[in-house]
Amino acid sequence: MDVGRIVNAMLPQRSPIRIAGLLGLALLAEAAVCVFPVDKTQRAYAADDAAAQRTAYSQNVAAHYNLPFAQDKPFLPSHATTDTGEFIDPKSFPTAEYCGHCHQQVYAEWRQTAHANAFRNPWYVKNVNLLINERGIEYTRHCEGCHNPIALTSGALTKGSPIKRSFDNDGVTCTTCHSIQKVNKLGTGSYVMGVPAVLVDADGKPIPGPVADKDILAHLDRHAQAVMKDFYRTSEFCAACHKAELPRQLNHYKWQRAFAVYDEWQQASFSKQSPLPFYVKDKVSKCQDCHMESEPITMRDYGTEPGKIATHRWVGANTLMAKYYGYDQQLEKTIAFLRNKVLNVDIFGIERNGHAIIAPLGNASFTVEPGDALTVSVVIQNKGAAHTLVPEQRDFYESWVEFEAKDATGRVLMHSGGLAPDGTLDPSAHSFTNRLISVDNKLNDLHQVWDTRIQAYNNTINSGRSQVVRYEFSVPKDVQGPISMTAKVNYRRFNQKFINFVFGKHYDMPVVEMASRTRALAFGDNGTVPPGDDDNPEWMRWNNYGIGLLDAQQYSESVLAFEQVAKLRPDYADAFTNIAIADFSWQRYGAARTNLEKSLTLAPKNARALYYLALVDRIQGKLSAAVADLREVVAQFPNSRDAHRELGFSFYQQQQYEAAKAEYETVQSIDPDDLSAHYILSIIYRRLGMKDKAAQEAASFADQKDDPTATTYALEFLRKHPDVTAESVAWHIHKQSAVDNLGTGGKAGQ
Repeated sequence: MDVGRIVNAMLPQRSPIRIAGLLGLALLAEAAVCVFPVDKTQRAYAADDAAAQRTAYSQNVAAHYNLPFAQDKPFLPSHATTDTGEFIDPKSFPTAEYCGHCHQQVYAEWRQTAHANAFRNPWYVKNVNLLINERGIEYTRHCEGCHNPIALTSGALTKGSPIKRSFDNDGVTCTTCHSIQKVNKLGTGSYVMGVPAVLVDADGKPIPGPVADKDILAHLDRHAQAVMKDFYRTSEFCAACHKAELPRQLNHYKWQRAFAVYDEWQQASFSKQSPLPFYVKDKVSKCQDCHMESEPITMRDYGTEPGKIATHRWVGANTLMAKYYGYDQQLEKTIAFLRNKVLNVDIFGIERNGHAIIAPLGNASFTVEPGDALTVSVVIQNKGAAHTLVPEQRDFYESWVEFEAKDATGRVLMHSGGLAPDGTLDPSAHSFTNRLISVDNKLNDLHQVWDTRIQAYNNTINSGRSQVVRYEFSVPKDVQGPISMTAKVNYRRFNQKFINFVFGKHYDMPVVEMASRTRALAFGDNGTVPPGDDDNPEWMRWNNYGIGLLDAQQYSESVLAFEQVAKLRPDYADAFTNIAIADFSWQRYGAARTNLEKSLTLAPKNARALYYLALVDRIQGKLSAAVADLREVVAQFPNSRDAHRELGFSFYQQQQYEAAKAEYETVQSIDPDDLSAHYILSIIYRRLGMKDKAAQEAASFADQKDDPTATTYALEFLRKHPDVTAESVAWHIHKQSAVDNLGTGGKAGQ
């Protein structure tokens, strides 16, 4: 291995003092004397010495560091890098305990988080060891850029590394987040890590290494300057890790999207950056607003507000972490967070003996008799999460709908979504999951994402949207009324198979009931009943039902549902826009235009209606009108990737290539991996004579586009597993299963 070549490729252009470090520490003093005046401060010498020591450390690591992915990119497949390209000595990172001297409350909260335990927890270690055993430790750089940044940036992730890894127990620690210099929106660790500093000098230059507590307390402003940057308070900061890809270097196949929580937020109503959500929020909610809420200081801590601090619990959905380590307070707060109006469950309507739906229940009168065949429609609304339900690694996280109908004696007439005695979830339960299929048509049931070829299906619910889940059962002649129907959404961290694999035996996980609704059906006449505390208003119930039908591609029924919204709220412009969206999806462009014009009469210049009107205009050959409408949308929502994309394509159709280029480049500034931007830019750049850029975009498109042969893997898997095949179909009915006859095995909130 040519160590000098590797180090030079990794390091940027250097001053004489840095070059001396490359040649050896023995030359350092001489080089320093030549370059600097004799009255240079002791602190400046210390900074130079630290830089030289870092270079020497980096050169030493490079001597035994494997570079299988690119000779000049030592941190691939992670997008993480460092400020100089050099490795960083792990001793440069002060421990969380050190920070806890002054930040006692933050330290106590952090210790109980998924960040603090990001590397050491047994389920992560077990999974990443699968990757090591199959591919090698170098491949874990893809994971550790987010799970163990010090391991990555120190160069520890290579065969035979001599680096002592005491930092593993801290995972994502204080000084990893607070030493990041900048981020971008690629994800998979797309940050630039600097050498940690907890204080800057009077000139604003970072002081590397430990600093006495008294010095920090004497210069709190300089401490804040060292450890805080404005972008830390943005969702883009979180995007560096809460967005991930599976690159070709990892899977030896092609680029695949793993998850994109940031993108989901950016396109949701919470960000107020897109005109397209079905509902509008009053204000912007960033990641930190939900996961780092301000709370009172109860321990000694120097918060950013008098008596308050941004919580560093990052409460989300990791119930298992809290249980496994005995973090009772974290578990309590996590359960409360999951139950805090994230979801709405609505037992919306019933169909009797195959007739039209009666809905919404509670607002409609109907009759039920013994012997009836009933189909119940349950609407699950994701109203409180700024991302999908469930986000991120949904292939082995587990959230599902449990439905039960029983008579007055407790006799069970229908049960779906139960747990078997061994904790296994009914495979035909309606679960908010996906199925990752490997090249040999098998399920990647241990989160072997590097072997994935395709998703057989994805049943997650986007933010602000809904799903309709249908259950069918017969009412026996001898049943005793009334019938009680309960629908609830349950959640646990992992599926039972995976967690049993982790521990080598059965392990009970907490099962949390996130939301539920119960309704009674009396025999004979059922009149209207007052709404419950958690019931949406009638117009919104119809709206959510329509959204679920639209996403299930039931366009005619979706139109009927949205028409009910328009009858209940004739002044609600979005009701007509929603009808138009269903019409447009149904390729009824004339009807779509009529309803969009109604919407714009009620709400002139409404960006959502203008966006869809532009799509209709373009299909009907009215390109200039489409451009005018989309320009108005972009003016109102400058960060709408959809509006810029459609405007760019309209310009492209008009052969206005410079204008189209500008729009698609804007799309890439919002989402660097937008597939249509890669494709159209590859054409535009070529037509504008920009051959190198055209080739780059064409290569990205070729790598990121769908593999048309991969569907065979999913189809073969579904053919062999009819118990889950129905879940791959958007509109299906759940019936009683053998598993559910065995009863449930988990208790909510335990």
